Amino acid sequence: MDQEEEKSVQLYLVPTPIGNLKDITLRALEVLKSVDVILAEDTRTTGKLMKHYEINRPLQSYHIFNEHKTVEKIVDRLKKGEVMALVSDAGTPGISDPGFLLVRAAKEAGIEVNCLPGATAFVPALVNSGLPTDRFTFEGFLPHKKGRQTRIQGLISETRTMVFYESPHRLMKTLEQFAEAFGPDRMASVSRELTKIYEENVRGTLEELVLYYQEHPIKGEIVLVVEGNGNR
Repeated sequence: MDQEEEKSVQLYLVPTPIGNLKDITLRALEVLKSVDVILAEDTRTTGKLMKHYEINRPLQSYHIFNEHKTVEKIVDRLKKGEVMALVSDAGTPGISDPGFLLVRAAKEAGIEVNCLPGATAFVPALVNSGLPTDRFTFEGFLPHKKGRQTRIQGLISETRTMVFYESPHRLMKTLEQFAEAFGPDRMASVSRELTKIYEENVRGTLEELVLYYQEHPIKGEIVLVVEGNGNR
């Protein structure tokens, strides 16, 4: 690692593979091997990655349930000179995963933050969808209950391609709600298990996808890409 380039950085956001462990970058490995501590969404998940690449650095839990309580203490440690890396279970920290609060607090404290480029699920799903990629909006996870219909209704006139994260047990509900709000003939694509051995990308109208997944129950992490209004 170029010490002159990297020496002022106190906090690194390090993307980790979304499935295939070979997708980690050489620079990510260098950073993870060099920091004082690795902040991990799930230390067990990150521990498997560390073991695979023979990285022996201290792990500390940092997740959505404790980030509000731990941000101030972590920033204090960064100010005292510790160098840390933040990782999520998969993909880029801060993208539908913890990270925003810590980055904001670090920036406000004058701490140098560096986010490495690397794996994130929505980019390959978007490109694989066959839908327009020149303009798109990333919506992440929809609210589970409160505000869900309001969010969906607010997207009816959205002309850009829309990208969502979804869980397997809510996929059917989401497809049905989208078909009702956007129209059953709106094109969409469902990607699951990206970069893994059972990767699957299924493209069709929302109505066709509803029918398909009624017959093919789904497992794994999901990215749902939906055509924008009038974007054909």
